[in-house]
Amino acid sequence: MNPALEQPPESGVPLKTWIAVLGATLGAFLAVLNIQITNASLPYIEGGIGTGGVYGTWISTAYLIGEIIVIPLTDFLSRVFSLRRYLLANTALFLLFSVFCGHAHSLGEMIVFRVLQGFAGGVMIPLAFTIIMTMLPRSKQTIGLAGFAITATFAPAIGPTIGGYLTDYYGWPYVFYVNLAPGFGMLAALWYALPKTTTQIGLLRRGDWLGIALMAVGLATFQTVLDDGNVYNWLDSPFIVKLSLVSALALVAFVIVEFVASEPLVNFRLFGRRNFGFGTLANFLLGFALYGSAYLLPEYLAVSQGFDAEQIGEVMAWTGLPQLLVIPFVPLLMKRVDARLLVGIGLIVFATSCFINLWLDQDFAAPQLFWPNVIRALGQAIVMTPISAIAMVGIAPAEAGAASGLFNMMRNLGGAIGTAAVETFFTKREQFHSAIITPKVSLLEPATRHRLADLQQYFMAHGFPDPAAAWHRAIIAVGETIRAQATIMGFADTFALIGGVLLVAVLAVAMLRKGMSSFAAHLGHLAKAVRTHVRQVDARRQCAKRMVGANVGGGLLATNVLLARGECKHEPAPALRVV
Repeated sequence: MNPALEQPPESGVPLKTWIAVLGATLGAFLAVLNIQITNASLPYIEGGIGTGGVYGTWISTAYLIGEIIVIPLTDFLSRVFSLRRYLLANTALFLLFSVFCGHAHSLGEMIVFRVLQGFAGGVMIPLAFTIIMTMLPRSKQTIGLAGFAITATFAPAIGPTIGGYLTDYYGWPYVFYVNLAPGFGMLAALWYALPKTTTQIGLLRRGDWLGIALMAVGLATFQTVLDDGNVYNWLDSPFIVKLSLVSALALVAFVIVEFVASEPLVNFRLFGRRNFGFGTLANFLLGFALYGSAYLLPEYLAVSQGFDAEQIGEVMAWTGLPQLLVIPFVPLLMKRVDARLLVGIGLIVFATSCFINLWLDQDFAAPQLFWPNVIRALGQAIVMTPISAIAMVGIAPAEAGAASGLFNMMRNLGGAIGTAAVETFFTKREQFHSAIITPKVSLLEPATRHRLADLQQYFMAHGFPDPAAAWHRAIIAVGETIRAQATIMGFADTFALIGGVLLVAVLAVAMLRKGMSSFAAHLGHLAKAVRTHVRQVDARRQCAKRMVGANVGGGLLATNVLLARGECKHEPAPALRVV
């Protein structure tokens, strides 16, 4: 870790430090925002670059591949090039590649620029976390983590809203250009506020290059499998089977190499610490739910309700905006309520919002989704700050960078797996419900024949005068109704899956040890200081008595013997320091 970023004393925080924290947090917000901001705009982007179908999903996948590879690398590279230089350089590159994405004219160009944009943007997520944990004193870290929570939960929720608005009013390139104004502000803040530290280029010679290569191959192929697996029907595709084998072999080899390497890229031994291990597991499952629900709800609105990008954005806004009102108060709650309880409540509230959506129907649209979305926003707002704080209990400042990389990588990895799992689960459940409903809609059933006859009469009165053609059109209409019902039931089942995952995360939180709030930690430091002061004063009192006895009984020689043995020292009485 950079020496300039060691844990500061518990004293007033300079304005310059807050500017650095704000700039870094803004960078993390932009990096997470760009994962979801293209979701509502994909059809327009595909049209702009002349692609579509299964290939359009690579606009999102490419960014995730770059981001998920660089996050574990960030701690090592920030020590090599210094945190200040590394973060400033990647911020500038992120803005540059955002412009290139807006100017892309083909799918190939877009994929290359999105990978590079993700590689630069991914740096900003763990470094924001590291800056909060190293530049702020312990008593102020919850405030910084509350800001970081906005990047982790608010950004994915508001991304489709911003993307939909910009696409409808300005065009899809502005989905990428929107990074420029806040990005330049962030660059100025970091340039001014981050302390200068020395580079350690010599670390490149000792780098875990085999681990880096295995991790890059493993994570890139794994992300590709997750994104394209459902498109190619998973293991029925030789392409997916081969990629899965490459990914599995590379990742297993990577884990083995990291355990035997003298200076590993990723310190997996951190998982052995109870709070970090279970906290990261809960964070992984939270990522599954965050990104899974951020994918599922816009998909439901587009497929079942026929909403356009702007309408989807308006609905999604209610999963984000309430968080801005709640998150600032979470640090105050953490001073009075056990962090584990806050996380558990937040996860249960989030899960409740998913279970409410079990009652989806054809009329379940924006008004009916208002309260589930607000409840979801409240749950997400409560969770992120305390789960970050309690997972880092026992992590030394020197380990903050490595822990931050692992913690954030696992949330993004959970999000990638969650999105793929949600997509696949929905497809399977839709097929299941369609297979259950279809046999029940038989021509042998009087209700079916009556419905078809009514539809035949309707179509004959509306442009299909031929009875046979109208009957055929009636059968198609019934089939579309079956498919629509099966689709809605598939969405409801998938929301239930996300709710179930969140309940499993509650079990992981129950395994955490209690982490002290900043107020409790301050009282603990004060009590320890008082105990140390009392012991030192008592020891000197006893020593003084012995020296008086030595002077009376044995004279100066006896006193000198006590001093020589180190049993008594001529030191001033200690002052009680309260920090």
